[in-house]
Amino acid sequence: MTTAAAPAHSPRLLRQLLPAELQPDGAARRRTARDWAVDVALFVAAVLIGLSVYDLEAAGRPVPELIQFADLVAGTVLCLALFWRRRIPLALAVATALAGAFSPLSGGAAIVALLTLGARGRPGAVLAVGAVHGLLSPLYLHLYPDAELSFWPSVAWTWLVLAAITAWALFVGARRQLVHSLRERAVRAEAEQELRVAQARQLERTRIAREMHDVLAHRISLLSLHAGALEFRPDAPPQEVARAAGVIRDSAHQALQDLRAVIGVLRTPDEPGDEPERPQPTLSDLPGLVAESRSAGMRVQLTQQLPEPAALPAHAGRTAYRVVQEGLTNARKHAPGAAVQVAVAGEPAQGLTVEVVSRGPVGGAAGIPGAGTGLVGLAERVSLAGGRIEHGRTPAGDFRLWTWQPWPA
Repeated sequence: MTTAAAPAHSPRLLRQLLPAELQPDGAARRRTARDWAVDVALFVAAVLIGLSVYDLEAAGRPVPELIQFADLVAGTVLCLALFWRRRIPLALAVATALAGAFSPLSGGAAIVALLTLGARGRPGAVLAVGAVHGLLSPLYLHLYPDAELSFWPSVAWTWLVLAAITAWALFVGARRQLVHSLRERAVRAEAEQELRVAQARQLERTRIAREMHDVLAHRISLLSLHAGALEFRPDAPPQEVARAAGVIRDSAHQALQDLRAVIGVLRTPDEPGDEPERPQPTLSDLPGLVAESRSAGMRVQLTQQLPEPAALPAHAGRTAYRVVQEGLTNARKHAPGAAVQVAVAGEPAQGLTVEVVSRGPVGGAAGIPGAGTGLVGLAERVSLAGGRIEHGRTPAGDFRLWTWQPWPA
């Protein structure tokens, strides 16, 4: 049980190794273990630097006691204030710059405050605070003159050191901004990747629904018609009942094969050479489709006017086949017993047209349930092929389904 619980806590432990600014918990963040370690280290470094500067420049100098007391208070307060440097970076940097005019003990705190201000991504404020340090440095050198250099060479040397520290602060800020921009870019790329995955899943679901409808609706409607005939003629001779039962069995087997073929389309091959089964009906399969409908009792008339059927692209033939299949399925559902006319015509560079006209129903509706999305999916299929689709009732009361799609020369 201990090994199972350890991975659950590991993300929390890893988050403690990151700064609070990089935590995914929002704006109000607590200090992490890393932040506390950095704050303590910088406080110790500021104290050591301040003591070193005081030992080099102020120890044993004839400085008024009031200045020495102010130096001690300012150095102590400003070093302790480094624990709040992330909340008040500008105020702390300005305070340390002003204290730099008389306080050697605040020298380390001044360096940390300037670097913190640079890390906040405020280069203008860094330059301004650096300028304040430069302007007040002559006053500091007047209180604590250099023992080896004269006044102005000491000022020049101090300005050079301040310029180096200011440049360092600007570099830290630029690097911090680069890290933040890279992190934001990674987060945005991850979100975009998740969006692409969600869109791909939605497209795959739509593809599954379209394939299932196109392939299985035709078979299921045939099964319904044969079963309805048995129900309508319970006193039929045994030979006719056996023949109808055989047709139902064959249609059920064919429906299972079609379902297996659809799953083959959606399945990803495991090996490069393992290609899945892909049901790819073309215009050459239209006579078989019409024959199946006729065997189920439909009156279907097929007319084809294709001078060069071999030149028709395979994807165009599949789309035309699906159009006829959807038209016959809708005719069985909504106009049982009605005559259906199927016309396919076209030639290269002119386009391919498919028209399915079902007459008004002879009796009531067949009662076959439907999802009501067949024509929607068909319109999407035709649109992807670069074609157009029209469907609806004619003035004579017939239902007309018409599509056109390009036929490249």
